[in-house]
Amino acid sequence: MSDTLRPIETAAPVDLDKPPLHLVPELPADPAGDLPLVPAWTRNSDGRKAAARRAARRVRRTGRRWISRQRTDRGHAAQIRRGTRRTHEWVVGFQGVNVQAAAHQAHLATREARDAARRARYTIMPGQRDKARQAADRAQTQAMAAVQLHEQARRKVRNGRILRGALAYGAPLVADTAAAVEFGGLGLAGGLFATLSAAAWIGRKPLTAEVWDHERRTIGDGDAMTEPMLNRAYQDAKVIGGDQELTLVTPCMLAADGKAWTAVFDLPSGMPTKKALNAKEAIAGALGVAVQQLHQSRGDREGRIHLRVSLSLPFTGKPVQGPLLAMARADLWQAIPMGVNLRGESVWTLWVERSGLFGGEPGSGKSAAANDLLLAAALDPTVRLYLADGKAGADITPYEPIAAMFDTDGDPEKLLEILRHIWNVEIPQRRTLAKEHGSRKLTAQMAARDPRVCLAVLLVDEWSSYGAAAEKKTRDELERLLRLIVQQGRALGIITLAATQKPDSDSVPTGIRDILSIRWAMRCLTPQASDTILGQGYASAGHNAQDILKSQRGVGIYMDGEGAEPDLTLSYYYDDDEVELILDRAYELRAEAGTLPGSGPTMADQLRDRGTDGKILAALVDEFTAHGEAVDWLPGSILLTAVKAAGLDVTPERLAALVVRPEADKKRTWEGSRVSGYARDLVLDTATQHLDRT
Repeated sequence: MSDTLRPIETAAPVDLDKPPLHLVPELPADPAGDLPLVPAWTRNSDGRKAAARRAARRVRRTGRRWISRQRTDRGHAAQIRRGTRRTHEWVVGFQGVNVQAAAHQAHLATREARDAARRARYTIMPGQRDKARQAADRAQTQAMAAVQLHEQARRKVRNGRILRGALAYGAPLVADTAAAVEFGGLGLAGGLFATLSAAAWIGRKPLTAEVWDHERRTIGDGDAMTEPMLNRAYQDAKVIGGDQELTLVTPCMLAADGKAWTAVFDLPSGMPTKKALNAKEAIAGALGVAVQQLHQSRGDREGRIHLRVSLSLPFTGKPVQGPLLAMARADLWQAIPMGVNLRGESVWTLWVERSGLFGGEPGSGKSAAANDLLLAAALDPTVRLYLADGKAGADITPYEPIAAMFDTDGDPEKLLEILRHIWNVEIPQRRTLAKEHGSRKLTAQMAARDPRVCLAVLLVDEWSSYGAAAEKKTRDELERLLRLIVQQGRALGIITLAATQKPDSDSVPTGIRDILSIRWAMRCLTPQASDTILGQGYASAGHNAQDILKSQRGVGIYMDGEGAEPDLTLSYYYDDDEVELILDRAYELRAEAGTLPGSGPTMADQLRDRGTDGKILAALVDEFTAHGEAVDWLPGSILLTAVKAAGLDVTPERLAALVVRPEADKKRTWEGSRVSGYARDLVLDTATQHLDRT
């Protein structure tokens, strides 16, 4: 105990309720009461010695830790070395696949030129010698061009290195020199210290890829994808053997959007691509990610894999708003937007001379995918819409005001009526137009010159519902007509889209399904259902719609027939208000263009304007007016029946000879009795001139 606190002996009585004054420490005045409470013993010599010992102990421990740290990869010397190396690697950069490819082409071209020159030198025959010399000259020219391309690529890389080197090395050198000139040795020391500190900050964290260990870290653990990790994953998945390795064509790197790791590599020689595609689940497990995060696709040759590993489950966020909202009108003769792929790129599809099959379980987003085509067709005022919904839902109800024909009741007889109209009216009329233009098919160039040339879209949703509700005879007729329309209407501008919730041979007959070129497989319950949409064998090749999660609505495996491989694609989404907004715009466009159903003068009005009356007028008016609207084309058999019913004795040959274009149209006639039909303008030009006299 300190002398200042030792009690003093006294004979005076002690008040137990109040301690002696010499035992109460003297404290400084603290009116506000906010000063820290400092024990009195810390202010004497013993307290100061104890504080000094604690400080010395902390310094020793800190020094020991610093010394121990210098022996690890986190030491300051290691950080400076690592930072310097990273800076140098950034300056040098990656030479690039284009430079390597140019070097390879230059090497091949040079070798070919050398071989050609050798052949020309040892060729004996005069004629062959001239050819060999010409081939050698061409090879030499190609070699020089390839060398120039390689040199240009190298020069581009070299210029980038010079710019980065000036920034990385030049700036510190200038700063250190200026400090040395201004402040002498002290300034030089400060500049070097700042430069080394910057290098240590750049190399402050070691990369896991620099020192490979056996902790089995994966992408799912937050690690970067590396070549050793890929080799280990494909070895664990039994795709390659333990003594085999993948050959990387591109390094493992983050995608441009920063949402996935990507790499392109070749499998060992002789190994088929299908072996890797079939091991999707095992590879995903080895990489520590969900199956939905792993996407493999075939490269441009057998054995090459394009790998993409998403950092999170793709397509699980908000729906992507479609671009049709911002489009004043659309042109279905051109490609239209259908959705977004894994790389964030918009998928555009040309539907001319194509047909499609969309399938998936209820709630998978099939109707939203079909809307991408229907809304684009609606915004083209020249396109005719024929819509049928076998499940009697409300998906196509908003399209009724602009549809040429539709069925929202799931009535097989109504669908049969639509198909018969397309087969008996639309297709013959379009075939006649193609003949007039001297072509086998209708094209966008014809549509630009002739307003009669246009596209038509036929949607049949839930074919199985129609088949289940129809009698066998009606069902067979429906299947026959739909198959004929898909086969022959493709070249005549009729786009057919079949959609189903239960992908099997009953929902869409096999004979029809096999000729539908565009496929979109939404979420399915079985691999067999996925193969029903995409084609046999795609599920086993890694394209299995069963892997799509329920949270990924509107996502499907899309195959437009143009790409080498199907691609996982998210369809654009339009809610009810947006659909109504687009269809209001479509209605205005069609009203302005005069292409709304029932718009324009009827055939009866046009015949009356020409002064035709009597039996011919009655027959033509009855047959050239269908469903309350004008018909531009009528089959010859129907017209002939109507004329005979009006009491006129006209043979097919006579009727064909009578329907002749005016002299201004080069007087084209229809020869023979095999006349499939007559265009309205042909009949209008000749009815009053010939049929009255007959």
